[in-house]
Amino acid sequence: MKNIQRRVIGAYVCTGVVPLFGLVQPAVVEPAVGDVVELRVPGMTESFTMVRCPGKSGTESERIPELYVLTTEVTWDLYDIYVYKLDEPEEGSSPLDGVSRPSKPYVPPDRGFGHEGYPAIGMTRQAAEGFCEWLGLKAGLAVRLPTAEEWQHLARAGDTEQQGLGSIAWSSENSEHSTHPVGEKQPNAFGLYDTLGNAAEWVMSDTRKPIAYGGGYRDNAEDCTIESFQKQTSSWNQSDPQIPKSRWWLADCSWVGFRFVIEADTLDPERLEELMHDNEEAD
Repeated sequence: MKNIQRRVIGAYVCTGVVPLFGLVQPAVVEPAVGDVVELRVPGMTESFTMVRCPGKSGTESERIPELYVLTTEVTWDLYDIYVYKLDEPEEGSSPLDGVSRPSKPYVPPDRGFGHEGYPAIGMTRQAAEGFCEWLGLKAGLAVRLPTAEEWQHLARAGDTEQQGLGSIAWSSENSEHSTHPVGEKQPNAFGLYDTLGNAAEWVMSDTRKPIAYGGGYRDNAEDCTIESFQKQTSSWNQSDPQIPKSRWWLADCSWVGFRFVIEADTLDPERLEELMHDNEEAD
């Protein structure tokens, strides 16, 4: 599948035709499948980029809706805002005071790999879900983790055969024992970066133990596949001195992160336009 994308800016779809002043401006255009949108939530310094990905037809259990998907794994640039309350005023109350947030980490959470532009790692699935709740409340969007079936559909991106792993993923064969800045490898056909390797990604699941898909920087190539998943074990947080163990951080897991999705049917086009417009004004 050829990777064709349009970038949506404000109320217009960027196709190379610029509306002239004095002429009637086109109506708001809802992004189509393959369109890329850059969003910025008021009160936040960081924007984030999502692409509208096609769904999948089939029976009720097989059907996957069209999704807006974060093009990369969540980076520290965005996750730090959630952890350290960088979105809140220094004084006074915030409408998000009731949202649970992680405790401050007692060791450098990036493990010394790198921070700006690097995938956020080492959070529990509960923390990843908490981030989604927080961002959804701030943005007025239904933000969540993908299901396992959605994640596999997005990682496969319509390809029946996996691309050469070295061109799209950081694994033990090329990572030099570290995560890398997101988006350095080639995207898949849906325009998603690092679905395999770099950091494994949390998904929603009905299993008792949280599951992360796709493998990470420390995994062998055969463990960085669309079908590969890891179940959280007690060893991922063994050295945490707290009793009980932290609900937010995994002291011994440096290879798990996440990305988030929004179902296209739940997204109000006018709200989407506002967030794109806010991003333009911030620039």
